[in-house]
Amino acid sequence: MATVRPPVVAGKFYPLHDTELRAEVTRLFDAVGDVRREPARGVLVPHAGYVYSGRCAAETLARVDIPSRVILLGPNHTGRGSAFSLAPHDLWRTPIGNARVDHAFLMALEARCPRAKREPDAHRFEHALEVEVPWLQVRNDALRIAPITVGTHVLSALLEVGAALAETILESAEPSLVLVSSDMTHYESASIAREKDAAALERICALDAPGLQEVVTSRGITMCGVAPAVVALAALSRLGARSGDVVCYTHSGEVTGDDREVVAYAGVVIH
Repeated sequence: MATVRPPVVAGKFYPLHDTELRAEVTRLFDAVGDVRREPARGVLVPHAGYVYSGRCAAETLARVDIPSRVILLGPNHTGRGSAFSLAPHDLWRTPIGNARVDHAFLMALEARCPRAKREPDAHRFEHALEVEVPWLQVRNDALRIAPITVGTHVLSALLEVGAALAETILESAEPSLVLVSSDMTHYESASIAREKDAAALERICALDAPGLQEVVTSRGITMCGVAPAVVALAALSRLGARSGDVVCYTHSGEVTGDDREVVAYAGVVIH
């Protein structure tokens, strides 16, 4: 019998029902307009409620060919489970339907990297990866996902897992997109958030994994997905990625009208 992870933030972060969810995702993609879709090695997209960050997610993913395998890297907001938690489920359900989990890929990563463990606890109530799945389902009916939460900030461990991830991708010999789910600065003014986030985004676009962690720490940047981003940058640099481009930057104040205390969102495409 298949094991299924049910949605936990449907009706909160995004619409509860299939028809409404498809319509919202399609509307946001259509609003981007006619942009060229190209293969990419990685993306960074936000994970707030669609009303706040959906436009930025759409502007980013609209520019990318979505392959059949997408490796999802996100933070562990709940503190449950292991430091590097690989989803053990067969399927992840959203209102749109079931997304298959790429067991073969995750098992290969677990075998290569003892730090990574297949276990459900970190994923049970985590929203950061769940909210990305409907965007991908709309764009690729043959989608397989490899969800990974990261719950440590120890740089040596992040770089080690990034190296193992790169080796596993190379060994699989199948096109893969590495998707990092992260919001940017939390609960500062829009102007301060923009200044701080520019420093982090510069390191992301340079594929500088250690530099990203250093600037986030030294500048007090409250980027919730810095750890999974470091893993991704370490992997992508080994896979031959060249640079990243910021395609979107916005914040919650654009919706609420209050710029005094915002959560900021960015979209980056890495080639």
